[in-house]
Amino acid sequence: MKRSHLVFLIIFAVLLIDQLLKFYIKLNFEYDGGFLIAGQEWARIHFVENEGMAFGFTFGWEYGKLLLSIFRILMVSGLIWYCAHLIKLQAPAGLLVSLSLITAGALGNIIDSAFYGLLFTESSIHSPAQFASTDIPGYGTFLHGKVVDMFYFPITTFYLPDWFPIMSGEGFLFFSPIFNFADAAITTGVFTILLFQRRFFDEHPKVDSVSTSSSMTDTLDEHSTAQNEPQQTTNHER
Repeated sequence: MKRSHLVFLIIFAVLLIDQLLKFYIKLNFEYDGGFLIAGQEWARIHFVENEGMAFGFTFGWEYGKLLLSIFRILMVSGLIWYCAHLIKLQAPAGLLVSLSLITAGALGNIIDSAFYGLLFTESSIHSPAQFASTDIPGYGTFLHGKVVDMFYFPITTFYLPDWFPIMSGEGFLFFSPIFNFADAAITTGVFTILLFQRRFFDEHPKVDSVSTSSSMTDTLDEHSTAQNEPQQTTNHER
């Protein structure tokens, strides 16, 4: 398979899976709703939406969301250009696969931010969203949508011993963030590049390993494996 075909196939597959999952969750679940995966308390589908950056951070002024969406679009444009550049250099297939995962994941979250406010009505704790229409408008405008998250793995809670000098007896949940398929693709791509960096770049010295590693680390900060945490403390008991 040609490298260009491989890149296109991975991006298409990740986007398709990501958007199908998000459409299903958005149209079938109330906000903050979900279910246990295979009956396991530590593996859940839990529907929340992220209005801003990674881990739910938001800009506290009127045009913050717009600037964030524009930044994401510029970042993905740069990733697409870089993938095309690496294809011309005959870069290792593993590097192209990793960059394709990152690009597809970023595109998946951009679609949410750009179009979901126009496509869907507002999700609530009482009823799922619907497709917007002329009679029922969407909940937002272009580039002002929310990112849909659904994977939640509260594996265990650690408690600090009573003798610990700070916050003794307080519990820490692992793993608390909620994320989506696009976030998982981004994280997989980033860590694959970091793990196999020497193999990727020693074989092809024309590829700038320093700039690539820096770019991937910045991408991970922007699109974390989890984008939001539960809005209510009672979510941990569901």
